[in-house]
Amino acid sequence: MQLARTRSLFSLAFLACASIVGATVYLGPVVDAAPCPMCLLQRVLMAVSSAVCLLAALHAPGKAGWRIYAGCLLLFSALGASVAARQVWLQASPPENMAACIENLHYLMETQTYLKVMVMVLAGSAGCSEINWSLFGISLPEWSLLAFSGLCLFALYYLFIEFRRFRSMDVGTPD
Repeated sequence: MQLARTRSLFSLAFLACASIVGATVYLGPVVDAAPCPMCLLQRVLMAVSSAVCLLAALHAPGKAGWRIYAGCLLLFSALGASVAARQVWLQASPPENMAACIENLHYLMETQTYLKVMVMVLAGSAGCSEINWSLFGISLPEWSLLAFSGLCLFALYYLFIEFRRFRSMDVGTPD
């Protein structure tokens, strides 16, 4: 029973993540705005979180495996939440000396080290502080922050609450 419940929860998380990635890809041409580097990074982190959930649901490992998948999900969703929080902060208080434009991200990846590219992306650009679309008064980075926070809570729930249930249900069985 516990295995089916855990697989169902990770399947549901996969569907949510995949829907979010699909919605952001769909909104790009509809809103007619090219995504900024922070938006692209959030999409990649949401896609990786989606892949972790899919692998967890399909693999159905033992107790230790579930904890590893939940830990990976927590890592990627926390990274995504921090990038989304940075973009929300940039939108709330855009700095005056922000670079007008970050060069082509593909070009930067070829010519600069990954660390320099990440520093440039996280520093933000003028495009990162623009609000191109909102739903119910909430911008896309704010929705992204909510989604990543929900994934973090799901992973934490599984790591702490479900882990206790597993441990109390079969104390004498090996992992």
